[in-house]
Amino acid sequence: MVKVSKINFFSTSIIVACTYLFLYVPLVVLLVFSFNLEAFPSPWKGFTLKWYHELIQSKHLWASFLNSLIVAICSTGISLTMGVFLIFYAAQGGRIGNFLNLFYGNLVIPETVLAVSLLGFFTLISLPLGLGTLVLAHSVLGLGFVIPIVYARFLELDYRMTEASLVLGASPVQTFFKVTLPLLKPALTVTGLLVFIISFDDFILSYFCAGSTSQTLSLYILSMLRSGISPIVNALSAVLLLFSSCLVILFFTISKKSRTRIF
Repeated sequence: MVKVSKINFFSTSIIVACTYLFLYVPLVVLLVFSFNLEAFPSPWKGFTLKWYHELIQSKHLWASFLNSLIVAICSTGISLTMGVFLIFYAAQGGRIGNFLNLFYGNLVIPETVLAVSLLGFFTLISLPLGLGTLVLAHSVLGLGFVIPIVYARFLELDYRMTEASLVLGASPVQTFFKVTLPLLKPALTVTGLLVFIISFDDFILSYFCAGSTSQTLSLYILSMLRSGISPIVNALSAVLLLFSSCLVILFFTISKKSRTRIF
């Protein structure tokens, strides 16, 4: 039995190690070759920072980056605001359990189907495609994450604290903003970071709903790859990898603190 357990342990360890290597070795190669003197996929010729200098000087790239940042911030703000309003309605006695399935649908439905549906809706109401439609599309996607997560946290709150606030003379509105909302702050922060990352990196919704007047960072990278793999893409990917890693670390840190407070 001991030998069998050891064999299972080593085989499981090998499978896990191979899986992680398959996932992260390409990222390491991309990061290393962003400092290569020659364009990828040329062999290593020497260390250089010129691709990062060209990245900084690219005006079109930074304009696309700004568009992605605007869309991500606006869609995150709209999703969180609508989520807070819905939780406020639930806190006042409103029944929203039957409506939750509508928000779970955003997670179940393939994103391509959602993108085509939104494109058809925007065309039907004659809404010109641009940053506005991108914000709306990403907000719809973000609601699929905000509502279920925040509502689940709302159900875990201790009702005695809300009841104590009402007994001490606070109005339902004051109770929500002074008691309920601060308790939901960790969940809102974590969900906001998650929606921001998803919106900033999203490609499918941007491809269908951006139109020809607006270009996000993911669309700009696609246009660069069509003419061949530019070394600037490697440098940009390294910067985005660092940026996303910082957000993920922040996400898990806040999530861990939130769980610690719950238990």
